[in-house]
Amino acid sequence: MFHGGKNTIFCYDMTWITTKKCSAASAADMIRNGDVLGVSGFTLAGYPKAVPLALAARAEKLHEAGQEFKVTLFAGASTGDSCDGALARAKALSLRMPYQSNPSLRKAINDGSIRYIDAHLGKMGYLVRTGAVPAPTVAIIEVSAILPDGRVCLSTSGGNSVCYLEMAPKIILELNTRLGDSCIGMHDNALPELPPHAKPLAIYSAGDRVGGEFVQIDPNKVIAIVENEAYDEVTPFVEPDEVSKNIGERILDFIRFEESHGRLPKGLAYQSGVGKVANAVLCAMADDDRLGQIDLYTEVIQEAVLPLLKKGKLGIASGTALTLSQTAQKEFVENSAEWKKHFIIRQQEVSNSPDVIRRLGVISMNTALEADIFGNVNSSLVCGSAMMNGIGGSADFARNCALGFFLTPSVAKGGAISSIVPYVSHVDHTDHDTQIFVTEQGLADLRGLPVEERARLIIKNCAHPDYRDALTDVLEYGLKHAKGVHVPLALSRAFEMHTRFLETGKML
Repeated sequence: MFHGGKNTIFCYDMTWITTKKCSAASAADMIRNGDVLGVSGFTLAGYPKAVPLALAARAEKLHEAGQEFKVTLFAGASTGDSCDGALARAKALSLRMPYQSNPSLRKAINDGSIRYIDAHLGKMGYLVRTGAVPAPTVAIIEVSAILPDGRVCLSTSGGNSVCYLEMAPKIILELNTRLGDSCIGMHDNALPELPPHAKPLAIYSAGDRVGGEFVQIDPNKVIAIVENEAYDEVTPFVEPDEVSKNIGERILDFIRFEESHGRLPKGLAYQSGVGKVANAVLCAMADDDRLGQIDLYTEVIQEAVLPLLKKGKLGIASGTALTLSQTAQKEFVENSAEWKKHFIIRQQEVSNSPDVIRRLGVISMNTALEADIFGNVNSSLVCGSAMMNGIGGSADFARNCALGFFLTPSVAKGGAISSIVPYVSHVDHTDHDTQIFVTEQGLADLRGLPVEERARLIIKNCAHPDYRDALTDVLEYGLKHAKGVHVPLALSRAFEMHTRFLETGKML
């Protein structure tokens, strides 16, 4: 197994590959009730598509026959409907970790039929490798190439694939024949060493490599090879709306301001989270003639990166997933010889490494579900209890970046919900780790401000005008009635907007 710069080459011919090829149904039959599955995939890129569908069908038949069948599913992050969705609908999952975005899976998590662990993406592999969570009993990994000597090339994501291939005693490979050689040369497969003798990752720019383009596996661990030619199930790219464009332009204006005043070095790499607001920032970069070539050191390389590439503005985009719509996936394969020179796909323990993020001085941009007037951010739970997607890797970047933005439209549901609230209903990012809030209303730079000043600036610059008086009233009440005024929060009014929304459907 490739690990930390060491390769062991097994000498085999093609026989082991041909003899282990089988149907998806046959591979699914090799999975047992109670197995822990470690699958490839990160934000709908590079996940297995054939075997999970077959496994879901098998689970349904077993359930109809009155037999128990459930597995634990570990991934890199979210996978597509043919994996997360199919297994959730088949009631084949007992536990899912660490991040998801599928409606069927989300519903099952929120009704309690599937247990869910929402972990930092940058720590998932570490938890597995140190035994804090069970190691996979079967790894199911999508690859784009298999070589006779046991080396494989991953497909459109890195995720936790190397970790799962290393830790699992059994391996099922899904060979995506549609990809051809498009992914060869794009991957940088390495894992950080474990304490107490871990050395720093020698990444000093977004384009530095520390691993190999192939992953060495032991062919004796491979129990099945299944071919597929399916596309990653990524929704078509949607052009940013005016609200998102407004947020993107505010961020670029602020970065230019900081650079011009000597508070921010030029040439720092960017990280952009998922969603239309984050996409809008990348689109604004592509359209900005004043902006030179940029690098990304991020998790997800989204389709919004392609305009930067086509306009010659993209240096290197380093991430752990290349998440493209079907149309863009076709375009990538056709142009891969040239395009993949600009992409590096890493394992998520490296893409989300606090050490590297801090060393590079990454400029981080992530979406908030809601933020409060004191500077805390909720990225994951609706009204404090209903899971949306998860924290993802936002905390990996927010706490370690040089400059961090949290982005959100000021209102949702036609104005019925304010994204700026007296106190968030769940805290993913504390006020110690947030720096700048941005909505279409304005930008609040919270650095160096005590709590009351933060609150007034957030209300003034980020809250929607319809909610400013109500938020100010809560703040003033807290200054008079809270236990202390360091954080002037009166507990009796902390969640009054959320409570009103649950009772009436509106926060006001």
